[in-house]
Amino acid sequence: MAQKTNYTIQTAAYQSEYSDSKFWIKVKELVKKGGSEVVYLTMLLYYVLKSPDVSFDQKMLIMGALGYLICPVDLIPDFIPVAGYADDAAALTAAIKLVQNCITPEIKEQARSKAASLFSL
Repeated sequence: MAQKTNYTIQTAAYQSEYSDSKFWIKVKELVKKGGSEVVYLTMLLYYVLKSPDVSFDQKMLIMGALGYLICPVDLIPDFIPVAGYADDAAALTAAIKLVQNCITPEIKEQARSKAASLFSL
């Protein structure tokens, strides 16, 4: 439980960075630079966030993780090739582990489908 609390506190600072418009701008950048796995993780959290069955606390946690992804100032700057998205992927993965009970097969399929369509544009 302490891990969840620490992660929630750490991501709370990034919740204000999240907005749908900033999110989609970042997703376009990820498609170009971040790789398909990071895009899939991002879309997975996005669709969990949009689910009506997710608690407020879980939504805040997800917004913090996505806000960290969006924020231009983080542990490893995104402009550094390959490593730049490693910290973002770690934040996304940690958030997914904490909300995994909310990830339905339908959400997984939505995320896979959207990630695939973004790479086919």
